[in-house]
Amino acid sequence: MSTQTPTQTEESNETDAEAEVPSKGDERREEKRRRAAEERSRRQAEEAEKAAADEETVELKVFRYDPEVEGKQEPRFDTFHVPFTKGMTVLDALMYSRDTYDSSLTFRHSCRQAVCGSDAMFVNGGQKLACKTQISELEQPIRVEPLPHAEVRKDLVVDLEHFYDQMEAVEPYFQTNEYPDGELEEQRQTRENREKVKMSTRCIWCSACMSSCNIAAGDNEYLGPAAINKAYRFAMDEREGEDIKQKRLEIIEQEHGVWRCQTQFSCTEVCPKDIPLTEHIQELKREAVKNNLKFW
Repeated sequence: MSTQTPTQTEESNETDAEAEVPSKGDERREEKRRRAAEERSRRQAEEAEKAAADEETVELKVFRYDPEVEGKQEPRFDTFHVPFTKGMTVLDALMYSRDTYDSSLTFRHSCRQAVCGSDAMFVNGGQKLACKTQISELEQPIRVEPLPHAEVRKDLVVDLEHFYDQMEAVEPYFQTNEYPDGELEEQRQTRENREKVKMSTRCIWCSACMSSCNIAAGDNEYLGPAAINKAYRFAMDEREGEDIKQKRLEIIEQEHGVWRCQTQFSCTEVCPKDIPLTEHIQELKREAVKNNLKFW
């Protein structure tokens, strides 16, 4: 049996107590870490607060109407606030509003590259393609409405059946009586003639020009700038047969054809593809006059 003297026991207890008490160096390091952590938390909180304060939002006032839902049959405007991002378009803002706030918000869109023509709308008082129109170029609040002079089906969607009927009325497709001799030979077009009709081929059937035309608004039978431009595209193509051109001229020189145009240039101003619609209409007027001149 081992024995321990009182002196040995006291020395051992003092050694253990000293081991449990942290040194002043450890305390300083711990305090430094604590302060660093507090400083990081403070900076993060300030950055988050600054980011929230600096976040720019876009205010949209969107036309709403749904004839099939009780309580939505009276037209109104709903307001949406959308976080702004660089390069944001009106279509981007509408899609964010639909996906985030109201899934019933209805509008047409497809390619998002300004070639399908499905998302033409009335934005801040003018006909525009939503996918092409930059938010940064518009004054707020941004007012988005369906195209004027057309029946509204729901929200921003309008009935375009009449517009398509007018387009089809001019037979918008290539027709000819003369084909190349060789079976695989293509129908050649001169460079000059291609340049003449080039701009007219850019039409994307968006109906923005039709919507902007005061004549079309008052005359439901007027062919409209888009249809007349389509007639121009084929009538001026040198590869099309003369008898077919004659037929086209007869279509566009009718009472509700080119002569109804009052040269207001509204169609040219709103065209998202920069087609000189009014110029094409005036040239077809000249062609119609020459077509009816008789020399004896």
